[in-house]
Amino acid sequence: MDQEITYDTTAQVDVIEGEAVEGRDAPMMTDGMGCHAGAATMEDAARKAGKSDILDQFKKDYPTGPHDKPQSMCPAFGSLRVGLRMRRVATVLSGSACCVYGLTFVSHFYGARRSVGYVPFNSESLVTGKLFEDIREAVHDMADPERYDAIVVTNLCVPTASGVPLRLLPDEINGVRIVGIDVPGFGVPTHAEAKDVLAGSMLNYARQEVEAGPVQAPVSGISDRPTVTLLGEMFPADPLGIAGMLAPLGLAAGPVVPCREWRELYSALDSSVVAAIHPFYTAAIREFQAAGRTIVGSAPVGHDGTAAWLEAIGKAYNVDADKIAAAQNAFLPAIKSALAATPIDGTITLSGYEGSELLVARLLIESGANIPYVGTACGKSQWSAPDVEWLEARGVKVKFRASLEDDCAAMEAVRPDLAIGTTPVVQKGKELGIPSLYFTNLISARPLMGPMGAGSLQQVVNAAMGNKDRMSHMKAFFAGVGEGDNAGIWEKSPNLRPDFRAAHQKKLDKQARAAKAQEMI
Repeated sequence: MDQEITYDTTAQVDVIEGEAVEGRDAPMMTDGMGCHAGAATMEDAARKAGKSDILDQFKKDYPTGPHDKPQSMCPAFGSLRVGLRMRRVATVLSGSACCVYGLTFVSHFYGARRSVGYVPFNSESLVTGKLFEDIREAVHDMADPERYDAIVVTNLCVPTASGVPLRLLPDEINGVRIVGIDVPGFGVPTHAEAKDVLAGSMLNYARQEVEAGPVQAPVSGISDRPTVTLLGEMFPADPLGIAGMLAPLGLAAGPVVPCREWRELYSALDSSVVAAIHPFYTAAIREFQAAGRTIVGSAPVGHDGTAAWLEAIGKAYNVDADKIAAAQNAFLPAIKSALAATPIDGTITLSGYEGSELLVARLLIESGANIPYVGTACGKSQWSAPDVEWLEARGVKVKFRASLEDDCAAMEAVRPDLAIGTTPVVQKGKELGIPSLYFTNLISARPLMGPMGAGSLQQVVNAAMGNKDRMSHMKAFFAGVGEGDNAGIWEKSPNLRPDFRAAHQKKLDKQARAAKAQEMI
């Protein structure tokens, strides 16, 4: 069981699509149908299979807004990454072999150094309920308290749509906690929000442990000062920078959620104040609020952001106004100096799916950049309000649940000096001769908070904008080599067959109308 990938025998089993199972009213989704059925069909199957409560909670936690399908990687990557980064935590995926392979590959691409467990299935074991029995047997086999504090079992799209009931797994086996979650692509909009699904589930489990009695102290010990829990994944140096800014207030930085080990969850819950650095962690915030904790939005980014954040944190802990002012005076001049050292002179459109896009925009604007548009695939929440208000007061159009089409349309309309975005946005930008940077690898992989973050983006942004003439030269050099159907090298023009294209488009339009009709039922 504890292997990286085990290929199942699905290909040798006859595919059953929506076959009724004796003793059940609703048809069960099967492996052959699931990967191609579409979000509406799979959601309908999941509700009929008893997953309505989970899907309804997802709709409350991660409202989709005008765009219900932001183009992000498989959302389960987010929860998978959270589990793989925790010590003494095993991760097991339940889903189609192709999905598990892809998720395992991308997890190792991003630096995971441990195996991903996989419980294989086929149409028969899925329909008969044998898959759940196999999962239960697998976690019993893995539950070794010498190796693990917890085992995370994740249902991907097909098992969720089929109603595989992870809630029926035992809460613990041999002292090893069992955490079962559903992370379907048709229920969780982005991989960033899937991090919240697992973080929230773990906090819920830990909170119940705390309420039941004494728990283990964290390995790092207990702070002698009140702490502030930091909510949201960030560059590793940022928590250290935040800790330095909290010190003059008589406070300390608590754990970062998602945590790196189980005991940190107890410390996170022990903080009286939680800083929602990333405001989309709705499930995690719900657990903190259930524990009676105060939530503070935004982050210590740039001059204005740092000033407002230190004041908000200080007030949340009833720190004297003089101390708050002293902390601000200790750091704000350095931040202002760093922002002015290498200013950014140019127009930038910014988009991404990490959830920190608004913070980056604030930092770039204070560095001198003109940013007319910010798009994020994540949803809007009350904790993002301070950043939205600050940006909109400076003429920025902020788009939540932004689609690829939104981001590309903004870039094409503005024709900025630099486009920061996801891979397809960067690709489109370079095709237009616009210097472009990939948000995830080149922007979010830098410190953003306090004095250390103030000048961290300026060098890479200015260097990229300096390539404008180079991009124009490359565009001119490759002009006329073909694009779309004519891309590549041809001895003669390809046969486009517009009749085939028209017939295929009619098929797509028919499928879209059917999906729309299904949603309206």
